[in-house]
Amino acid sequence: MATIVRRSVVTLPAAPLGPENPLPTLGGPAEVHALDERAQGGLPREMVRQIGYEPLRSLLPVRMLDGYRRERAQGEFESVVLENAHLRVTVLPSLGGRVHSIVHLATGRELLYRNPVFQPAAFALNGAWFSGGIEWNIGATGHTTLSCAPLHAALVPAPDGTPMVRMWEWERLRDLPFQVDLWLPEDSEFLFVGVRVRNPHERPAPVYWWSNIAVPEDPGTRVLAPADEAWHFGYERALRRIPVPRWEGADRTYPLRGEYPADYFYEVAEGERPWIASLDEGGYGLAQTSTARLRGRKLFVWGAGRGGRRWQEWLTEPGTSGYAEIQAGLARTQLEHVRLEGGAEFSWLEAYGPLAAAAGAVHGDDWAAARGEAGRALEAALPRERVDAAYARWLPYADHEPGERLAAGSGWGALEVLCGGHELPGTPFVEADLGEAQEPWSQLWRTGVFPSPRRVAPPGPSLVAAHWRDMLETAPADPLTEYHLGVAQWHAGDVAQAVRSWERGLALAPSRWPLLRCMAVADRLAGDKERAAQRYAEAFDDLVEESRGGAAWTAAEAALGREAMTALLAAGRPARARAVWERLRPALREQGRFLLLAARMLAAEGHVGAALRVFEEGFEVADLREGDEELGEVWTALTDRPLPRRYDFRMRPSRT
Repeated sequence: MATIVRRSVVTLPAAPLGPENPLPTLGGPAEVHALDERAQGGLPREMVRQIGYEPLRSLLPVRMLDGYRRERAQGEFESVVLENAHLRVTVLPSLGGRVHSIVHLATGRELLYRNPVFQPAAFALNGAWFSGGIEWNIGATGHTTLSCAPLHAALVPAPDGTPMVRMWEWERLRDLPFQVDLWLPEDSEFLFVGVRVRNPHERPAPVYWWSNIAVPEDPGTRVLAPADEAWHFGYERALRRIPVPRWEGADRTYPLRGEYPADYFYEVAEGERPWIASLDEGGYGLAQTSTARLRGRKLFVWGAGRGGRRWQEWLTEPGTSGYAEIQAGLARTQLEHVRLEGGAEFSWLEAYGPLAAAAGAVHGDDWAAARGEAGRALEAALPRERVDAAYARWLPYADHEPGERLAAGSGWGALEVLCGGHELPGTPFVEADLGEAQEPWSQLWRTGVFPSPRRVAPPGPSLVAAHWRDMLETAPADPLTEYHLGVAQWHAGDVAQAVRSWERGLALAPSRWPLLRCMAVADRLAGDKERAAQRYAEAFDDLVEESRGGAAWTAAEAALGREAMTALLAAGRPARARAVWERLRPALREQGRFLLLAARMLAAEGHVGAALRVFEEGFEVADLREGDEELGEVWTALTDRPLPRRYDFRMRPSRT
């Protein structure tokens, strides 16, 4: 059977993504994956250097995606299917290029964990993320901001003449274009994935890449990799070297033999073939391997404790089995970023396919024999030399121009190419990709003037790179230009100048709330709770007076109302927080995030019984972030009773 590529549709119960949060992300990323500096002693020098190299300080210019809910209805997702005699691979270009499914046709078995629903949750750097399949994480430590974003996709001839699917985009946190080429040779039991990340700038750039593969988490499943040691990272934010497979009385290569969520970054020796496999009790499962550039391998587990189990339920529908993740990355750990020089590129080739090994050996007590058996089975199924040869064959094709378009991504890459004059063969970012979001920035580049909006609406996205900041500084200074300039200056670390820009804009602004909110964030981060609370209150009042109908205005009210109530409660002003609450749209007050704020507000007013009733009546915080302990903290402040299971998302031992 020749390899075919066809369009299809995946139908799933799906929660809608909702609109973007229109407020600029002035705060830094969540600190879930940050390493306590005191824990860096004793780490290898290269690891310490890469942990300290350009960690992400800001999510700008990316916007948060937190408007999703948990009510699901049947939804359709455009997909691309690659199929030969051995594998059927289903890809979702509109959702970050996620590989949704790999079916081994000879056995009919699904090699991945395939989530039966599409349910966003707050795990990506910018919010919305979903579990299952293979995801391509680029940008910075964490799940990519492109998790739920569309990628460009097109057909390209593969080295063997079969059709190859290319996906590409412009990663905006680091301003780097990348591509993912899916190649399924005609008689291959392995899917080849060629990846290239390019730095078109003169300056060096930090690069982060991890391919995350969700696999079934059955009690008899074991994860194997060519390592005798691993770096353990838990949500206590400590990194420590531990033996593999047994540590603290349990074999940690079985995902359910630990209580809490944890990362295990395997210490793969230099020169060793990089691979990782997840094999069930019969010795069958999925293997991933690559060329040497992709050196890191990792196992992520949710653990068998209540918090991990609750998160597993949260991400899918009741009755669905759980999953673990096997991963491959550019560095030893996900706390590191790798330097890519200006004008240079990183490229490598990955392979995914079925693996069958002797069950007795891979599940035996002798770890060296177990991983040796899995390694030998992989070498028999896909010799290392074949992977290296496939990479050498693929690389010249990475520059081939795409043919038939299968999907469209964003227009941000086209804007950067237009402005920077970058030559990027193989990944066309063309002016036809420009859309409404890019239009004012295109006009700024062409005319030197940031245009006034044609209708009253929340401000559009800000751009913050140095060249855009320079253009804003020389553009005529109207309130909207000052607003965007302040955001760019904030991103550059010039807080004082950012505040001055917002103050200048505020003096003449017909719409005051966007500027007041930015100034409130600056006050909050400077530790001035009182002034932050006052400015938040003024900003929300101004927004409500100006607000029209439509999704963008509702999103603005939800985002600013949440921030305002939080700041007012932190400043000890529950009466003013209630005034914000009462001006919210009724539909917003019914959302779980605002019910949690209502419980906090009631407690601050002295109505502890009423606050407890909010919990007892039940609510769900749709955008609850990974590692967020607020539910437990509020509950504990209200009562000595045990935290109900539905609210128990704790990912680490209780602090004493």
